[in-house]
Amino acid sequence: MFDHGATDAILPRLDTESALAQSTEFANALRLAGQAPLMLKSEQNLLVLRRSFWRFPVAMINRAEMPAPAQLFQALHEAGLRRTPIILSPNHRVPELAKLGAVPLMSPASIALLRLQKDATARRAMLAQKWRNRLHHGEAQSLRVTRQNLPLSAGHWLLRADAAQQEARGYQAWPVALTLAYAQANRGCAKLFEARDGNDIVAGVLLLTHGDGATYHVAHTTDRGKALSAHNLLMWRAMEWLAAKGIRQLDLGVINTEDAPGLARFKLGTGAEVKRLGGTWLYWPPLGRSLAPLAALDRTLMSA
Repeated sequence: MFDHGATDAILPRLDTESALAQSTEFANALRLAGQAPLMLKSEQNLLVLRRSFWRFPVAMINRAEMPAPAQLFQALHEAGLRRTPIILSPNHRVPELAKLGAVPLMSPASIALLRLQKDATARRAMLAQKWRNRLHHGEAQSLRVTRQNLPLSAGHWLLRADAAQQEARGYQAWPVALTLAYAQANRGCAKLFEARDGNDIVAGVLLLTHGDGATYHVAHTTDRGKALSAHNLLMWRAMEWLAAKGIRQLDLGVINTEDAPGLARFKLGTGAEVKRLGGTWLYWPPLGRSLAPLAALDRTLMSA
């Protein structure tokens, strides 16, 4: 049975509306995986990752709310990051970053964010017509849907399928060890939904819950599952379960209409809204405002 929030909190609970990357649950997983994050005391608690690239230390603040960047930079200074390059990826547009000397690195991505209606009729009405048709088709099949906590096994079929897909498509997501650490450190917060056609598993979806939010983490559907509309059925059952547990929103991840148009249509077909993030910035404290003119030259990179 799901016991939301029933974890041995290693760090103080953060704002429940934060993204996964700024959640207590993510901090718990990092801690268990041996990657102790820094909790930054600024206008709000922020989770800071510390990494090394070619033996050069770098700090990263990902998917954070940044209402007062000047205070944030002061907090970085007070936390001992006086000479460390900081990679900032705000959860929204922050024009003040350029004025303070942060330099844009990547233009803003867009994500699909689904607000979960309590009423099932309202949720179904939000579905795109083609998505709803696929759901009807999936519901008409003899599929059996199960739900469980993610087994703590690196050899689990869904994790292996995801690793193979990453290799085939040339991208990197979470390492398996971190996903397992999340499940272990946050009991009941890594939920696996599977669809079976007879004795065969034809689709799986792994969701990570954090506060009153959730994130679509890993999914895979076999050819047989696609023919049976298993992915739509799993997502609908997952949405029902999340709403019943008081989860208010589901982050479906980045929308990429160029490289993955089918997945983008699937995500938006759930009724999700497109939310534009704040881009990726580099701030190096020793240079401070001296880079502001350069940032101003590149401000079009971050414009809508």
